[in-house]
Parts: sequence; C-alpha cells; structure tokens
Amino acid sequence: MRPRLSSRPSPRALIAALAATAALALAGCSAANSSNSSDSSFVQGTGEISTVAAAHRGAPIDLSGTDLDGKQISLADYKGKVVVLNVWGSWCGPCRAEASDFESVYKANKDKGVQFLGIDTRDLQKPAAQSFVSDHGLTYPSLFDPDGELLLKFPAGSLNPQAIPSTLIIDRQGRIAVRALKALASDDLSRILAPVLAEKS
Repeated sequence: MRPRLSSRPSPRALIAALAATAALALAGCSAANSSNSSDSSFVQGTGEISTVAAAHRGAPIDLSGTDLDGKQISLADYKGKVVVLNVWGSWCGPCRAEASDFESVYKANKDKGVQFLGIDTRDLQKPAAQSFVSDHGLTYPSLFDPDGELLLKFPAGSLNPQAIPSTLIIDRQGRIAVRALKALASDDLSRILAPVLAEKS
C-alpha cells in the first residue's frame, strides 16, 4: 500500500513520482530537432483510442490537486458531468497543436453537461504552463503536476494515461469510458465525446 502523502512529500514518494515520469519519457521520445528538445521531446502515443462499454467500466477515479492558480480541484467537484481529462505539457509540440481544438470543443459542449480539465505535467515552473494556457485561450482549469504524482494515482490496470498528450473521457459516474493516446483534432475529440455525452447516467 502506498504511504499517505503528507503536505511535504516523503523522499520515497518523490522518487516514485520521478520514476513514473521517467518511464513515460522512455516510452518514446521524438529525436527530431534534438538541438531544441523543449520543442520536440514528447512521449509519443500509439495512436490507439480505446473505449469501454458502460457495463464494463472500472471504479470511479479519485483525483484531486491544485490548479495553476493554486486553487484546489477534485474530480468529485464534477460529479454528474462528463469530464474530458487532457494530459499536456507546455514543452510538447502535439499538445500545442491540439490545444485550440480542445478549447473550441469545450465551448461548444460546456452547456451540455461537459467539463474539461487538464493535467499539466513535467512543467517544473508554473509560468511556462500559464503562458501555454494564455497563448491558446484555454478557459478550463488544469491541475499542476510537475513531478507526475497525479499520473501515479490512476489504478493499475485501468485505462490510465500512457503518453503525452493523452485524453480520457470520464462518464457521469466518474469512470473512464474512453482513452486516446494521441493528439486530437476537434472532429476526433467531438466524435469520441458524443457517445458518452449521450448516455443517460
């Protein structure tokens, strides 16, 4: 059993978080333009989109933390809504490519019972992440996860994020319904969101 995190993470917790982040990095980083790794180094997804029928989804996901402004946020705050959870980093080229599309889909659906939430990972300082949000006009919140601790909280065996970017669609009961291991354009995102949004409960 993982030890409970105190307000000051233990050395073991920090090592575990850093190890998870390193594992993501080793999953596949682009070598293109190696002279500027902040623009080209990202964890490539397989391009896979996985869906789970409502009857076979796992337990609700428990996830909470602080956003880029220091405000406490929990998935439980959005109970009864469909949540689009996007893992991104300001240093990630594909994340920059998809960001404006995510905002457009959010604006088109936010009055239909949908909440978007980001997880900003591997940005060690908030200003870079805050600039990313400002540059792309993002109006939904993002959790700040510089060490990858939040990514460790997804249950083993679940459709957890395994690439940057990754997107999860969480149903109204808090369960993972869809996982995309690639950058998504607005059409792709709308297509995988629609069936979950159409579910009655």
